[in-house]
Amino acid sequence: MLTWDDFEKVDIRTGTIVAVADFPKARNPAYQLTIDFGELGTKKSSAQITKLYTPEELIGKQIVAVVNFPPKQIANFISECLVLGVVGADKEVTLLLPDRETPNGLRIA
Repeated sequence: MLTWDDFEKVDIRTGTIVAVADFPKARNPAYQLTIDFGELGTKKSSAQITKLYTPEELIGKQIVAVVNFPPKQIANFISECLVLGVVGADKEVTLLLPDRETPNGLRIA
């Protein structure tokens, strides 16, 4: 079982996607996202969300992400955060989104 102290170590924040690029070198179809986390600055993420989202509809979308994982190299790209989503049966990822816009960088608790 996870303890409350364990949960508090996970730093989950809101951020807004400000740039999206195709990521042809990824093993699985993915986008390279640039996300604004307010006072935390911008972070990049590789996200396998190409089945349900186009780059155009992702720009300006506020998402939820874990921001305190160590950077991870994926092909020639360094992913700095993990965008959260619900994984469906066909590995389709539906993004977790705040139901109201909030300031970027607010912590999820």
